[in-house]
Amino acid sequence: MAKHSVVVYGASGYTGMLIMDWLIDQNIPFTAVARNAKRTAELMARRVVRLESAVYEIIETTHDVESLARAFEGAKVVCNTVGPFVNFGLTAIEAALRAGCHYLDTTGEQSYVRTARERFGEPFRQAGRLLAPSTAYMHTFSEIAAELALETPGVDALETSVLCRGPRGGASGVTVGSTASIFEVYRQESCYLWEKKLVPHPVNASYTVVAPDLLQPVFTLPWGGTSLPVFYENDPRVRSCISSVGFYDNDVMKLVHALGQKWESEYKDLPKEAQDQVIKGLIDSTTPGMPPRERTTVSRTVDIAIGRGQLAAVRATVRGVTPYIATGALQMAAVQKLLDGETARVGFASACKAFGHRYLLGFLEQRGLARASVTAL
Repeated sequence: MAKHSVVVYGASGYTGMLIMDWLIDQNIPFTAVARNAKRTAELMARRVVRLESAVYEIIETTHDVESLARAFEGAKVVCNTVGPFVNFGLTAIEAALRAGCHYLDTTGEQSYVRTARERFGEPFRQAGRLLAPSTAYMHTFSEIAAELALETPGVDALETSVLCRGPRGGASGVTVGSTASIFEVYRQESCYLWEKKLVPHPVNASYTVVAPDLLQPVFTLPWGGTSLPVFYENDPRVRSCISSVGFYDNDVMKLVHALGQKWESEYKDLPKEAQDQVIKGLIDSTTPGMPPRERTTVSRTVDIAIGRGQLAAVRATVRGVTPYIATGALQMAAVQKLLDGETARVGFASACKAFGHRYLLGFLEQRGLARASVTAL
C-alpha cells in the first residue's frame, strides 16, 4: 500500500527517474514502484537529482493486476512509464482503476491508446477518475500545437509533425523503453483520422516534411499513427488528423523505415515468440543502455501543426528542448492539477483536454522547456 499520494511505476527507468526529479523539485512526496527494490534504490541514488531532500518510499512488486493494485492503494495518481505499453500498460490501468487512482502514462502507442479508451474509458468516468495516456513530450507538444491551430475559426483539418534532434543529430538518445515501443508498433495497425473515421496507413507510408525552422526537409514516418488521431476522433471540431514523426538525421529514419518493410516481408507471419526474439535483437543492437541526461544545447525539438478549413489556414509551432525532461515536467503539471482536484475531464482524455493546452504550454514556457508561435498562412 502506498504511503504517498503519487505513485511512479517504472521507477528504475530513465523517464520514471525524471518524473521523480520534478516531484522532488515541487516538494511532492512519492511512492516509487518497481520489480526490484534494491536495484531501483541504487539507480535512484546515482540518477535522481536532489534525492537526499525527497520524501519517498520504494515498493517492490510483480507486474500483475492484484499486486499492482495493492501497491497503488492509498495513492491518488499513478504515473506509469513501463512499456512497451501495448504489452504492459493495460495491466497497470486496471490496477489503477481498482485502487481508485487517476492514471497517467507516457506513450503514444496508438493501438494501446485505442484499447485503453475502449476498455477503460467508461469505467474510469464512472469512478470519477482520469485516464490520460500519452502525457509526454511525444505527442503532447504536437497536440498543444494542434490546439493552438484550432483556435483559428474555421480550422477543421490537422496535419502534425514531431521533429526531434538528439546526440549526433539522430535518435541515439532514445531510451531502451522507447526503442522497444518503436519496434513493437510493427505488429500493430497504424491509423490516421479521415472524415471522422480512423483509416489504416499503408504499411510503407512515409512523408517528407518541409519546416521553416530547418534548411533540409525531414523524412518522417507515421510512428504507429500516434495518439492524436485517437484524441481527435470524437472531437466535433476536427474532420481529419494525420501525424508523423521524424529525427533530423534522415538516415536514421530511413533505416527505421527499411526495418518496417523488412518486418512486413520476413517477420510478419512468424509466431509471436519468434517475433519477440526479432524485436529483442533489434533493441539490443540499436540501444545499448540508459542514455545520459539530455542537454539543452543538443536535444531540441520542433512540433508543427498545420490547420486548414475551407478558407482558413494556420501554422502553429512549439519549439522545445530536452524531450525526456519535458516529459517529466508534463507529468508534474498533470499531477499538480489532479492533486488539487482540478481536471476538466474524467474518463479517457488527453492531457490537453483534461487540463487545457494553455496551462500545459505555460507550465513548459515558465521552465524554459518550450515556446510557441502561430502564423496565418
